[in-house]
Amino acid sequence: MIDWNVALQTASRLSRPGPDLSAAEVDDVVAELREAAAVSEAPVREFTDLESKAHAPVLVVDRRRWVEANLATFRIMLEPVIDRLASENKLPTGAARSVGSKLTGAEVGALMSFMSGKVLGQFDPFTDAPSAPDGRLLLVAPNIVQAERQLDVDPHDFRLWVCLHEETHRVQFTAVPWLRDHLRELIAEFAESTELDSAALTRFVSDGAAELIRILRGESESSLADLFQNEQQREIVGRITGIMSLLEGHADVVMDGVGPEVIPSVAEIREKFERRRKGAGAVDRVLRRLLGLEAKMRQYRDGAVFVREVNDKVGRDGFNAVWAEPANLPTQTDILDPAAWVARVHG
Repeated sequence: MIDWNVALQTASRLSRPGPDLSAAEVDDVVAELREAAAVSEAPVREFTDLESKAHAPVLVVDRRRWVEANLATFRIMLEPVIDRLASENKLPTGAARSVGSKLTGAEVGALMSFMSGKVLGQFDPFTDAPSAPDGRLLLVAPNIVQAERQLDVDPHDFRLWVCLHEETHRVQFTAVPWLRDHLRELIAEFAESTELDSAALTRFVSDGAAELIRILRGESESSLADLFQNEQQREIVGRITGIMSLLEGHADVVMDGVGPEVIPSVAEIREKFERRRKGAGAVDRVLRRLLGLEAKMRQYRDGAVFVREVNDKVGRDGFNAVWAEPANLPTQTDILDPAAWVARVHG
């Protein structure tokens, strides 16, 4: 279905070069990011009261290495869909498969090239790398340097600030061992509910075109992926959105909670970074809408409000009940109504 070599080649060809740094400057950036990740561990664990002995290595990578890592993860996540297509003899064959896989590979590569210049850091819980059985933390050095220059903030403070956020994700997944498997199950359930018949394609063509125009005009909060989802998949995506809003909002709250103690310029960084999140150009805004990145920004905002309000109502120990079992995870509705989650979980 996807020619992964074409995807990598396309992403490499289309990706913009990172900031101009000498070899010595690159070494300094890599060393400082590694140190910042290590420094982040203790305050994040103390603030969250989450502890783990699992090993999840920190990798400081360039844009190409980030693309390689994410293509490998995408490949893993698509396996259930491909297996289902194969079992139902619905995989294309011959020239259709050869040409189609290259076209799809080019499309995936173009998406990766866009994202490779945006992501500052990422915890990858789904890697199958033997060296990272519990996941791995990726810090994208050129993007961090580019962002700190654009924002005109203290590089040392900004690098530590980014690491506080990403370290929180590492703690979430390594201290809550069932979380990764739960997300895997939801993704597999999503794949199982994929409609593969001609009626599904007809619905997409008839209904999707109008919705696509609305997305491009900024009249819809949907993304390109939403156009391909049936009702069952939308319900699953709603559950995943609730989890991701929790994870992103929690990380933002930890950044702001820990930051004042260890980062002198944290208030300036937060203010400038929020402006950066909102200040994209016209083309960038369209791409963000199509790819669902605007929804991602809402996850940070809504999730942080949820975490703060739950902590205000039941304290840190009460909030940490969210990690006890999958049933305690907030739904998409709970994220917007923290009091409902408190009533459901704490009575």
